Amino acid sequence: MKARAPFSSDAEIEAIGQGMVSGSWPKSHWTHDCHWAAALWVISDRGLIRAQADMPGLIRRYNEAVGGRNTDTEGYHETITQASLLAAAQARTEAPGAALHTVCNTICAGPLGRSDWILTYWSRERLFTPAARHAWLAPDRAALPFDAPLPAGCA
Repeated sequence: MKARAPFSSDAEIEAIGQGMVSGSWPKSHWTHDCHWAAALWVISDRGLIRAQADMPGLIRRYNEAVGGRNTDTEGYHETITQASLLAAAQARTEAPGAALHTVCNTICAGPLGRSDWILTYWSRERLFTPAARHAWLAPDRAALPFDAPLPAGCA
């Protein structure tokens, strides 16, 4: 079986990242793979610590720009976003000097490429609560294997 490789260039990753930031990336094209592409691009553009601080506002604005809402049950999710940034930063660290699209393809071809990857670490009961949507909640099923720092104020 051929490994999944959704991206063929860094220009694609940049277009997704800039499209998310500007609110111009079509909602119909906003896939799980695009979430990883945007995360990697923002981390590469701003560094992890700034990405962790900036991403909540960027995602909220993007959601609203494409007709979405940010509520207790839909839209921005702090715990998923921060866990994803940690995972993306770790993948980037493990492939120093690799092209962004190569790193993103590696993520997409592995366990993180599954949309339910996060349920390895969090139970549905904990993850899909307003509390986890609005603030970081630590995993309750397994510790995260990422070496990157947690967001400020999180434990």
